This record gives sequence, structure tokens and C-alpha cells, in this order.
Amino acid sequence: MTHQRFQALNGPHTKVELPKGHRVYAIGDIHGRLDLLLELIEIINQDMSTHPKTQNTVVFLGDYVDRGPDSAGVIEYLSTLSIPDVECIFLMGNHEKYVMDLTTLSVPFHIWLKNGGGETLKSYNVNADIKDDLFDALAIQEALKQAIPEHHWDFFEQLKIFWQKGSVFFAHAGIDPTRPLNQQNGQDLIWIREEFLHSERDHGALIVHGHTPHYEPEVMRNRINVDTGAWKSDYLTALALEDGQCRFLST
Repeated sequence: MTHQRFQALNGPHTKVELPKGHRVYAIGDIHGRLDLLLELIEIINQDMSTHPKTQNTVVFLGDYVDRGPDSAGVIEYLSTLSIPDVECIFLMGNHEKYVMDLTTLSVPFHIWLKNGGGETLKSYNVNADIKDDLFDALAIQEALKQAIPEHHWDFFEQLKIFWQKGSVFFAHAGIDPTRPLNQQNGQDLIWIREEFLHSERDHGALIVHGHTPHYEPEVMRNRINVDTGAWKSDYLTALALEDGQCRFLST
């Protein structure tokens, strides 16, 4: 049975225009919760069987790693994921950017640790004593670089920073509300928060994003936030979009 923890939403504030026969599922921030991801994929498969469409797309909104217990398992699953007759789109989150930047030493190691990086180290079996400030950051970073399989690096490097279909624009964090959609900065698409969240502008498309956890999906006139803090709340959420309507599926 399909799980719908959150009420289906309709109305002018959730206007969706997609090609006829097309449905898009957008999955919020996973953060190492492979258990919830597997459950949600099964829920989506059931939903597709119950409500068949000509074309289905699943968009993963980023933040697959850090915080939760099995970042390595999540990347292994996503990097080899193939759903029959379903297009899968993988967006980059700021936590994937953390990992990629770490190995080039362009992000402070302690910043990553404060944002859940220690759990990612454990998931890749990198042993590190990080209880105090007396750790060898360079050695740990090199160990992580060696521990992450090549096909995981390939997955990271192929992540998109946005995707658009019909009247809906997908990005991990949101957009710069002062710029047109075709002039967005990649940094903003994976990092922006307050300027975007507080904007009431018509962006020319409905923006679907994650990045900012909320106890339930946020539905505004110009955006929908699908990040329900899965790593801590146990609720991993997907937004199901089809022409003229949207609804939520959740673990």
C-alpha cells in the first residue's frame, strides 16, 4: 500500500505543467539513510504500478552522504540504480560537494566533521580518532580518498546542479531570486538558503528543492521543499508531480 503521510496538495500555489503522460518523483535529502531510501523506492514502484503513466522520472535532490549511518551504502545503491522504463536524475547537494572538496583540501576538515562527516568516514571504514582537535586531517583525508571506490567518484563527478521539466525547476538548495533561471550560479543552486526561502517572487517556474530540513514538506506559491530531515526524523519524502497536481509519498 502506498504511504502518504502528508496530505495531497492542489491549487494555484502548486501549479504544475508537465508533458502529457509524464510524472516526476522528487526525493528529498537522504543523508546516509539507505534503509529509508530502499523503502521509499519500493513505495514509488507501487505508486507507479497503481497510477501508470507513459513516462516516469525520479529526481534525487542531493545530500546523499553525511549525518546518517550508511553514506557508502547509499552511494553504492544510487551509482548502480536502474529502474525499468524510469529515467533517474541525480542532483548535487552541498554535502557531496563537501566530500569532493575535501580530497582537494579546499574545505576545512573540521567544518565537514561538524556537519556529519564523521559518519561518512565510518561508512567507508576509515578509522579516525576525531574526539578532539589532535587529529591528522591530511592523513584522514588521504585515507578517505583511497577508501571511496572509483565508481563512487564517477557518480559524484556526473551529478547535475539542476534539472528542469515543463514548468518545474529542480535544484538542491534553491535559486538566486535576483537572477533568471538561465543565469543561475552553481554555488547558489547547492548552497543558497535565506534569500531564496524568504523570496515571494515569481521565478518563472515552480522550484522544487531540499537542503533546509522541515518537519513536513513546505508548499509555497513559488517553491516546494521536500527535505523532511530523514536522517533524524525517519521520514524520507518524495514529491509526486504530474500535470496540474502534486502529492507526497513518505516512509
